[in-house]
Amino acid sequence: MKKLLLSLCLLLSATLAAQTPADWEGLKRTANFFMANDLGRNGYYDQKPIAETMGRMAETIGPECVFAAGDVHHFWGVASTQDPLWMTNFELIYSHPELMIPWYPILGNHEYRGNTQAVIDYSGVSRRWMMPARYYTKTFDEDGVTLRFIMIDTTPLIDRYREKPEKYHDAAEQDIDAQLQWLEGELKAAREDWVIVIGHHPIYAETPKEESERANMQERVGKILARYNVDVYACGHIHNFQHLKPKGSRTDYVVNSSASLAREVNPVEGTQFCSPEPGFTVIAADKKELDLHFVDKNGKVIYTVKRTK
Repeated sequence: MKKLLLSLCLLLSATLAAQTPADWEGLKRTANFFMANDLGRNGYYDQKPIAETMGRMAETIGPECVFAAGDVHHFWGVASTQDPLWMTNFELIYSHPELMIPWYPILGNHEYRGNTQAVIDYSGVSRRWMMPARYYTKTFDEDGVTLRFIMIDTTPLIDRYREKPEKYHDAAEQDIDAQLQWLEGELKAAREDWVIVIGHHPIYAETPKEESERANMQERVGKILARYNVDVYACGHIHNFQHLKPKGSRTDYVVNSSASLAREVNPVEGTQFCSPEPGFTVIAADKKELDLHFVDKNGKVIYTVKRTK
């Protein structure tokens, strides 16, 4: 069965859709966004080609913003708002004019190896870096289509990071209960057409990373999501594309691939699709449909997560 599922994933990843501006036009809906994560490789590997593809696609799709789901800086985060990594990992890489739009980031585990406050404070340096806090909500109303994006800070929610303050400096200083109470309050208040929660770490995924990471996320975040009408939980961290739908779940669980250096992946229980391709995700919505298009470095849509009302 595992071999059959793996063959299915590889077959699906070879199915190519949009790859030209004319094709990209067909991806657009009333509200459009990009999501990218695990970026920071100083332009190496596939980071620069993917950044260029994002810019070219943005010319056609016109995203409202980019959601940056953590690990913008490998491997040690940044030291300050003046760290040269801001230029080599971000500013000079995502330099296409159509990417001079708001970027809404969250912290990844690699940011926690450096100065996390500097990542937030960079909002006062860059006009497009929009990070008001470690966790926050951003809502959109595009011609009557409403979306709520809830951005959470997952590293402090995982015990293994809290237990290594010498490596993940201030993870243990963050208040888990305060964040989870806030998350529940945001979900309770949600009345938008679509509700998407974005974190760096997965709740469900295939990965060689420690099982305790998913166990902590399932216990602390997954139980809250299950109580509310959350359409999608989207994350990064694993460096490949995955779409999972656990048995009985109303929520689609999405892993967005690395926008620089990707890794192999195998299907597991609940896997709807997986691919080791690097890339990013286009999020497109109208009143009746929410699509998350997995896009490879060449601008080809290799899979779409689709939700309808």
